Amino acid sequence: MTPVVRHLGEVDYLKTWQDMQAFTDARDEASADELWFLQHPPVYTLGKNGKVEHILNPQDIPVVNSDRGGQVTYHGPGQIVVYTLLDLNRLKIGVRELVTLIEQSVIDLLADYGVSSSARRDAPGVYVNDAKIAALGLRVRKGCSFHGLALNVDMDLEPFSRINPCGYEGLEVTRLKDIIKDIEIRSVADDLQQQLLNKFAL
Repeated sequence: MTPVVRHLGEVDYLKTWQDMQAFTDARDEASADELWFLQHPPVYTLGKNGKVEHILNPQDIPVVNSDRGGQVTYHGPGQIVVYTLLDLNRLKIGVRELVTLIEQSVIDLLADYGVSSSARRDAPGVYVNDAKIAALGLRVRKGCSFHGLALNVDMDLEPFSRINPCGYEGLEVTRLKDIIKDIEIRSVADDLQQQLLNKFAL
C-alpha cells in the first residue's frame, strides 16, 4: 500500500502536531499510511525529554514543548518538514530501522545531487562534513509513528545559533543552498517524496 502524500504548505506547528495526534489515535489496521510535506513559521520545538538549558536565547521565536524524541531544534520557512505517519507493525519494522530508512532517504537524495553525506549512530540525522543538514524526531504510539524529518534547504540558519542544536553545544548546521546554489525547494521536496515512497511503499 503506497502512502498517501499531502503537501500542506506553511502551517502552524502546534495545530499540525495536534492533527498528527488525532490522525494516529483514529487510525486502524486498514488506515493508509501518510506522508505530510510542509514548512513551519519560525518555531523552536523541545523533545519529550529535552533539556531547557539547550535553549540559549530564543528572543521572539516561540518555544513549543513537543512529544517527539530528541532535544531542541528549529523549524522555519525554507526547511522541508516531512511527517511520517506510518504503521510500523504493517511495515514490519522497528523504530531503529525507521530512523535508518528515513536517514537513508536523505542520503540517497543528496547523493543524486552529487553531495556526500552520512548518518551518525550517536546522533540521529544526516550530516555533510560534520555539519547537520537534516534532523529527525519521532514518536511511536499504538505501533504507529508520527513526527519525522526536517531537511534544511534554503532557510535562515541564524536561529540555530540561539540553541544547542539537538542538544549538542557548538554543533554546526548547514543547508543545501550553501552547497548547490541553484536549488529549488519544490524540486527537492518532489525528489525527497520519491525517495521516501521507494522506502515505504508495500
